[in-house]
Amino acid sequence: MLTDYHVHLRQDDIEATAESHFTPANIDRYREHADRAGIAELGFAEHMYRFAEALTIWDHPFWKEWALDDLDLYCEVVAASPARLGIEADFVPGAEDRTANLLDRRPFDFVIGSIHFIGDRSLDTEEFTIWDERSDPDEIWRRYFETLAAAARSGLFDVLAHPDLVKVWGRAGRMPSRDPRHFYEPAVEAIADSGVSVEVSTAGLRKAVGEIYPSDPFMEMCVDAGATFALSSDAHEPAQLGFEYPAAVDFLARHGVREIATFEGRVRRLEPVGEAVQCR
Repeated sequence: MLTDYHVHLRQDDIEATAESHFTPANIDRYREHADRAGIAELGFAEHMYRFAEALTIWDHPFWKEWALDDLDLYCEVVAASPARLGIEADFVPGAEDRTANLLDRRPFDFVIGSIHFIGDRSLDTEEFTIWDERSDPDEIWRRYFETLAAAARSGLFDVLAHPDLVKVWGRAGRMPSRDPRHFYEPAVEAIADSGVSVEVSTAGLRKAVGEIYPSDPFMEMCVDAGATFALSSDAHEPAQLGFEYPAAVDFLARHGVREIATFEGRVRRLEPVGEAVQCR
C-alpha cells in the first residue's frame, strides 16, 4: 500500500478561500491524481493556523493574518468524502491543553504534528524568520529538536511531520557546526518512548535542501529506536501527490522499512509498502 496523508486542499495563498477549495469537486481532483500515482489511501491535513478556531491556541500575528476559515466546515466536507480526515497541527509549547481541546472535539482520522516556529520566530518563511545575521545555527538546531521531543511526548499527535524541517534552507550557512546526530538524540529518545510515527516526506526534494525528510542519519536512528513511519508528499496541489515516491520507497527499503502506518479514527495499523509509480 501507498499513502499520502500530508495533503493540503489549497495552495499557500491567502486568497485561496474555503468556499472554492473545500468542495467535493476539488477533493475529486486530488483523488484522480492519487489514483494515477498508485496511492491507495489519501488523506487531507489542512494547516491548523488557517482556521479561526486556532486563535484560541496562539494569537501570533502570522496566525491572525491567516486564521480565516471554519474548521468544522472543513471537517464536514472531508469526512463526507472517501478520504481520511486529518489536520496539520503546529505544536505550541504551553498550549497543550487548548490544542487537545480543539483536536478531541473533531472526528479526525489522524493528526500530524509540526514545528514551524521556535518561540515566535519562523523556521521556513521569510516573514518572522529566525535565520538572521545574529542567529546561531547550533542553538536553533538544539531548540528545534528539543521542541520536537516535547511534541512527541505531548501525546497530541499521531505523526511528526517533516521531522528535520530545520534543515529546509540547505547549507546556506544554516547547518550546525557539529554532527547533526548530536541534535537528533533527544527527539529520537522521545519518539521511542511515545510511539508516535515519523513522517517520511518527499517535500524536502522540492526545497533548497534537496533531500527527503528525515535525513539518512536521522532515519537510521529512528529505525534503531523501533519507530514506525508514515509516507507523505506534503502536496499543496493535486499534481504534487505522490511526488518522487519511487525515491521514497527506495529510501524506506534501504533502511529496512517494509511497513508504513495508516490511520482510521486515530487508530494506527501497519501495512506493507507498495510499489511506487513515477508521476510526471
